[in-house]
Amino acid sequence: MTSPLVAAVDIGGTKTDAALVRDGVVLTRTRAATPATDGAAAVLDTAAALVRSLRGDPVAVGVGAPGLVDPGTGLVTAATSSISDWTGVDVCAELAARLRRPSTVLNDVQAFTLGEAVHGAGQDRRLVVGVAIGTGIGGGLALDGRLLVGRLGAAGHLGHLPVPQATGLPCPCGSTGHVEAIAAGPAIAARYAHASGGPGTTLPRVVERAAAGDPAARHALAVAGAALGTALAGLANVLDPDLIVIGGGAAVPELLAAAAPAFAAGCMPVLGAVPLVPAGLGPDAALVGAATHAAQTLWPGGS
Repeated sequence: MTSPLVAAVDIGGTKTDAALVRDGVVLTRTRAATPATDGAAAVLDTAAALVRSLRGDPVAVGVGAPGLVDPGTGLVTAATSSISDWTGVDVCAELAARLRRPSTVLNDVQAFTLGEAVHGAGQDRRLVVGVAIGTGIGGGLALDGRLLVGRLGAAGHLGHLPVPQATGLPCPCGSTGHVEAIAAGPAIAARYAHASGGPGTTLPRVVERAAAGDPAARHALAVAGAALGTALAGLANVLDPDLIVIGGGAAVPELLAAAAPAFAAGCMPVLGAVPLVPAGLGPDAALVGAATHAAQTLWPGGS
């Protein structure tokens, strides 16, 4: 049986991507800037317009969206300030009304994880952990090609694992001491700027300065990597995964290289070498995962 054609949407704080996907393959795609400061209605209008512009006839719409998504209601129950008035939005109902298609929604990193587990680097593996490092650090868990979302939709949210390297540092979630507070892209850049006494900067600039021998830049990456490796080792010790897939704009090789020793040192010896692998689907992972979730939810056996 031919797999259904699904429209997938990946909503981010700066851009929104849409694609037509069949059986894990992106057939066509488009992109627009996310009108994040204009509120939820404008963001969803943009997403719907992108899907219409693809000119296909998808039978459903799968969405990856920022924030915590309640698995029972589909409501965004918690979100950062990257999109105005995003908390409390019923993404499924709003897009279904605009596009007259059944819709499903996942947290964007959970969508990334599902895409990689079913069609990417974790294909044919039983337990897959997904990690996305960007302005924050998100994660997801997939077992036998299905997401484990938890009671409130927060399963796999590894950016908020406590690590000693982040003790006392404020996290965007409102707590302190979490790995996101030290190993996300902006956190690394802020640590370097503070240590060097210079102006605000970006992670690519920190990497560039580290390559040039700047000790403050090297230290910022080393501490962030140690924190990330520590967090991932704790997760591996609890879950015993087949592999951990890492993606995101801040998952630079220098950070992952710095994480590897702490990860290896923190894992229980009985686990052996748990593979840390790059995302196989690249920037398409969340789109493929969102489409996969729609197919799995709306059609038994769908992927």
